[in-house]
Amino acid sequence: MNLTLILFLIFVFSFIYYYFTRTFNYWKDRGIPGPKPIPLFGNVRNGALRLENHGETIANIYQQYPNETVAGLFRMTAPTLLIRDLEIIKHIMIKDFEKFSERGINFSNDGLGSNLFHADTETWRQLRNRMTPLFTSGKLRNIIHLMTERGDVFIKFIEIITVNQAEHKIYTLIQRYTMSTIAACAFGIDIDDISDNNVMVKTLFRLDDEIFTRTFAYELLLMFPNLFKNLNLSVFSKYVTDFFCKLTDSIINERQGKPTERRDFMDLILELRKQKEILSTTSNDGDKQINLEISESVIASQSFAFFAGGYETSATTVTYMLYLLAKNPHIQEKLLQEIDKTLENNNGKLTYEIISDMTYLRMVFDETLRLFPLVEPLQRSARADYKIPGTDMVIEKNQIVLITPYGIHHDPKYYPNPEVFDPERFCPKASAARHPCAYMPFGVGPRNCIGIRFAKLQSSICIIKFLSKFRVEPSKNTLTEMKFDPQKAVMSPHGGIFVNIMKRK
Repeated sequence: MNLTLILFLIFVFSFIYYYFTRTFNYWKDRGIPGPKPIPLFGNVRNGALRLENHGETIANIYQQYPNETVAGLFRMTAPTLLIRDLEIIKHIMIKDFEKFSERGINFSNDGLGSNLFHADTETWRQLRNRMTPLFTSGKLRNIIHLMTERGDVFIKFIEIITVNQAEHKIYTLIQRYTMSTIAACAFGIDIDDISDNNVMVKTLFRLDDEIFTRTFAYELLLMFPNLFKNLNLSVFSKYVTDFFCKLTDSIINERQGKPTERRDFMDLILELRKQKEILSTTSNDGDKQINLEISESVIASQSFAFFAGGYETSATTVTYMLYLLAKNPHIQEKLLQEIDKTLENNNGKLTYEIISDMTYLRMVFDETLRLFPLVEPLQRSARADYKIPGTDMVIEKNQIVLITPYGIHHDPKYYPNPEVFDPERFCPKASAARHPCAYMPFGVGPRNCIGIRFAKLQSSICIIKFLSKFRVEPSKNTLTEMKFDPQKAVMSPHGGIFVNIMKRK
């Protein structure tokens, strides 16, 4: 019996070892360079074990192969191609977009899976066409007053908490501003008290944690991409799903199912809801008609996408910007001068055009996201076998390709002295001379972030309001080197970043 048990265990462990290493000759057989994988984890052990942010793991692999156009790696057991060459990236993300329009992340539509970010190509295309008008400059002009009003509430809160204490964790402060602007601009909810005493504030903080904290469902999706879709499971908790379903239901009932004069995000959704379904044709076959039913789950999914895309990312961007300004007082001083002059010339009033004309603020914003892009890495799935132009390499159908904005943004080939914070990199002349795929904090190509204008406007108003009253300085707990949160799905700062907030004279 002992011998039988031993043989059985040997068989079991041999099978497990084989299963978790069975793909590991994939890139070697094709002559594509890449790091040596280890059983089960492939090349993402540090990210999978939450020793570092997953984006860092991919960016580190990018940096190991400075002279290669691509690198083959394994996310768990899945062979994945990391694209390093900007021209190949341009083909995949722009020129041949239709062959890489899928993100390759699949889970239940009833679990918010039909949102604009995760949706399959045809669902995404129909939703994008209907939702794009919400983010035009004209629409943003109509809601800018909501952002500035929320900004005034935010500044009053900062004035109170800095009376007796200069040092603060800036990340959680900025989150209060972005959560209130999203609530106002998207859902018509005015949060006038952004302190911890407000139940809605507590709820939104928990919601943020639930959405952006990575569970091990992510690693399961890497190994079994269709598992959650086939089992009708979601990567999001029941708390998150229920919140957005209940939120949209309550707003629809409050507005009696009809659009209002606010012309906000929920009004657009209500207009779609009246149609009951969206009809369109595919781009590849003009005779094939696709219909998308505007169900309750579709509505809730878009509410989720708007909240997640406009709350966390903008808060993180502004946090990084203030951190960099605290460490670079000469740049902060130049930005303060532009803000003061702009407000003085316009009697303190902010409009879409006034903010758009603030050249140095835009340069500081762009340089901040060069150093700290948030969505990392970008991911696409091949819809068919694809031969990379000018090479003999073939990307097989359903294979995932990765692009690391962080790796590219920190590559000295494109940005000399890449670790230096230098907004002058984004003066008009320098930007025009740069490859279009050398800078992609919002993605690139047709499936880039739909809310770029909203995010820039929201972040700009926060910075203008804040720096018109305060300046930031390093505190005793300010990080000398940025550390990213290994638990987060985006490249968030670990520990929240402490700075001293000093009232300007």
